[in-house]
Amino acid sequence: MKSARIIKPKEYLEIQQSETPKPKGSQVLVKVHSSGVCHSDIHLWDGGYEGLGGQILKTTDRGVKYPLTPGHEIAGTIESLGEQAEGIKKSEKVLVYPWIGEGSCPACRIGEENLCDKPRSLGVYVDGGYSEYVLVPSYKYLVKIGDDLDMNAAATLSCSALTAYGAVKNANLKPDNNVVIVGAGGLGLMAMQLAKAVTGARIIAMDLDDNKLKTAKQDGGVDDVVNSKNEDPVKAVMELTNNLGADAVIDFVNASKTVEADMQFLRRRAKVVLVGLFGGELKLSLVSMPTRAYRLIGSYTGTLNDLTELVSLAKREIIKPLVSNRFKLDQATDALTMLKEGKILGRGVINPIQ
Repeated sequence: MKSARIIKPKEYLEIQQSETPKPKGSQVLVKVHSSGVCHSDIHLWDGGYEGLGGQILKTTDRGVKYPLTPGHEIAGTIESLGEQAEGIKKSEKVLVYPWIGEGSCPACRIGEENLCDKPRSLGVYVDGGYSEYVLVPSYKYLVKIGDDLDMNAAATLSCSALTAYGAVKNANLKPDNNVVIVGAGGLGLMAMQLAKAVTGARIIAMDLDDNKLKTAKQDGGVDDVVNSKNEDPVKAVMELTNNLGADAVIDFVNASKTVEADMQFLRRRAKVVLVGLFGGELKLSLVSMPTRAYRLIGSYTGTLNDLTELVSLAKREIIKPLVSNRFKLDQATDALTMLKEGKILGRGVINPIQ
């Protein structure tokens, strides 16, 4: 089988040929029809994240090993099954849940494998979907999608939509809340759809790009938009909320500059949900945290149950994933470059099987 692999950080992904694995036990081999291109893939490609004082936090320090086949948003068909795999059959269309844990830590025991102490996530710690085939450790991590969902749209559900859904749940929004969603890329757009459909909150979209904000208005169902490059974001949000401030902020950028602004337009009792991985550092007024009862929350992907709920929402067209760019396997480096440069307005996918 052919795979697009990161051999070394910052180098072009290399197309390599390897033997197609054979599933054993409860394992399942999935033929990959679509693999989403995610910002997390860029961090794997770069080899790190920005930490305190501009220090780079290496992915290898988190347990990532190279060479690696990235790709954690995977939709495809069953190619073959191990002898213990149950409830599925060859050629069925499935979505892969990639946030796999080691199974015995406190998070895994309550169904939150995405927060496992020793994760084994596909496309991060184990070879993923930038490949013609991917070996899934158990049939339990597959969600049937049938013929109701387009493969490209379905693939984006397992991270883009799942991360957005987890963040919206963590924000615990009410219908009369004002929520600012920072970042109108693929994740932000999905969060806007979900927040509108599931919570009914009033949504303010914030970004630097007018084209993305236009898309957010058209496809995200937002109520107001703020271009934080052209106007003062704090002043704009305060005006839009009658000087009360935002009840919640969901930040899909999560860089020093965006979170510094977030903290300035909060209402008392507000929640700040940090999702993005751009990184940096933040200085906090420690007195304000208790006196204004702020809640600062980190949010990382979502559970298998969340993914099952998302598939149901997508099948009923309550949410509509926006796939704007499609790439061949040998265009994986181009796909990551375009995403890094902000040239993908919705979500990009790689189609290994042409």
